[in-house]
Amino acid sequence: MEEECCPKFDPKPWDGKIIKWKNKKFVKDKVFTLFHMPMNFGSVITRLMKKVEETKAKTPDNLCLSDHTSKWNMDIYLAVNKEIPNAENVTLSGNFLTKVYEGPFKDTEKWCDDFKEYAKKRNKEIKKWYMWYTTCPKCAKKYGKNYIVVLGKID
Repeated sequence: MEEECCPKFDPKPWDGKIIKWKNKKFVKDKVFTLFHMPMNFGSVITRLMKKVEETKAKTPDNLCLSDHTSKWNMDIYLAVNKEIPNAENVTLSGNFLTKVYEGPFKDTEKWCDDFKEYAKKRNKEIKKWYMWYTTCPKCAKKYGKNYIVVLGKID
């Protein structure tokens, strides 16, 4: 049996929803990107997961948000159930409009354009964008689906 690195993602709870968070806990780190392509995502997430596991914390829903801050950097936010020592602990609060997409990463621009229209049709203004790449490329291939959730902070 193949080792499971990423759990299978169920898009139903995340597609077309408004998620409300109040002080949702995350640990934050930075990933070097080359024209938005993550170069060291694996090593960064491995480092974060080691800190999480050392404190016997959990990562609810395996949620890891990406915030592409420039062509050269992506901030990642790994959801945790408690504070993690020796990590940058942050919280996110607000209402987040969500939509699930499926397909190759090259479709990201198409998804973002669609999400803008989706928000506009619902009279929602997106104040901050996050992407959730729900599985690694290896697991996406194993499951036959590459789900990405776009989350837009609306207030």
